[in-house]
This record gives sequence, structure tokens and C-alpha cells, in this order.
Amino acid sequence: MAKTSSVQKNNKRRRISTRLRARRLELKAVIMNKSLPLEQRFEAQMKMNAMPRDASKCRVRNRCEITGRPRGYYRKFRMSRICLRSLAGLGMLPGVIKGSW
Repeated sequence: MAKTSSVQKNNKRRRISTRLRARRLELKAVIMNKSLPLEQRFEAQMKMNAMPRDASKCRVRNRCEITGRPRGYYRKFRMSRICLRSLAGLGMLPGVIKGSW
């Protein structure tokens, strides 16, 4: 089980990044538009720099929904390999069966 503070910090980052996503995309479009004057693009860059650091999507860490474990994460199931194996063994995941050959 991961530290509760780490999980809460990650949840906060997730909320901030989703809330400010549209504004970041607008500023990013202005910054990347080469036809705009340099001053306008620079101003957009300064506004983006003034935004919170946690507003960036890449700051969010994928964690297991059950335990909060950050490593060995399967995106399709949104859980770690350990929880995936235990739940699959119990037959709690639809469509997942134990392989044998």
C-alpha cells in the first residue's frame, strides 16, 4: 500500500491538470503558431510559465486504483500487476483467464 500523502498529491495533480487542460492547449497553440508576431507568442509563453507546475499532464503518475502502487501499472485495467494477478486468479476480472499451454 502506497503512502496516503503520495496518492492524495497525485489525485490533486490529476484534478488540476484536467481543470486547466483547455487553457494550456490554447496557450500552446498560440506559442506554436509561427505566423503570429513574436511578442504575442512570448506573452503566451509567459502566461503558461505563470500557471501552476502541476497543471501539466505529464506530472500525473499512473497509480493502482486499489493499492496506489506506482510501478507495474497496467493501463487497460488501471491497476498494478499484483492486484491484477490476484483478481484474475479469483475470476473477478471479466474476460481474463489464466493462461495454460
